[in-house]
Amino acid sequence: MPTQIVWTAPAAALLIGYLLGSIPFGVILTRAFGAGDLRTIGSGNIGATNVLRTGRKGLAAATLLLDLAKGVVAVLAVRALLPGEEVLAAAAALIGHCYPVWLRFRGGKGVATLMGIALALHWPLGAVFALLWLGLLAATRISSLAGMIAAISTPVTAAMTDAFDLVPLLMALAGIVLWKHRENIGRLINGDEPRVGRRTGAPGSDADTGAGADPVG
Repeated sequence: MPTQIVWTAPAAALLIGYLLGSIPFGVILTRAFGAGDLRTIGSGNIGATNVLRTGRKGLAAATLLLDLAKGVVAVLAVRALLPGEEVLAAAAALIGHCYPVWLRFRGGKGVATLMGIALALHWPLGAVFALLWLGLLAATRISSLAGMIAAISTPVTAAMTDAFDLVPLLMALAGIVLWKHRENIGRLINGDEPRVGRRTGAPGSDADTGAGADPVG
């Protein structure tokens, strides 16, 4: 089989996944509804938590759902069009969200998009993800911690539900999410990571609004 044909499907899957993942819904919605440039607000992150800092709860909820949905759509669309290539689309979607070319590769932190990817790849992964994220957020009020632990749960849940083929991918994607949260990890170690609803921290930091650290970015 010619090399060109061999690489057509994987390349198309990567492109579809990246293009869908890189849609910056937070930036688009805040601009469209007159809430300003999200990259100049709060932490500058493009995720739902930073959208909440504009005071627009509806826009924040829409951003969360759309960032989740693009992970779902990337996997399901490629599964329908190019069966067997959805794992590549999943990886590309998260990379697209975290490193969108349109925003000079300064994207979100990937938690909502990873949740969508997990749901589409193997629904128990997404279910466990959502339960852990929501449960830990309610218990600790530290949204970055909840998001990171939920991300780490995906390869563990995959192994426990016999989806061993997904473990390497999910370990890599969880690693990206942790890397994007490296500043939050530093604050957690120092004991000064903000809790949801509490005003702490220096001006210009993630802690400005007490809304957490963009775990659903």
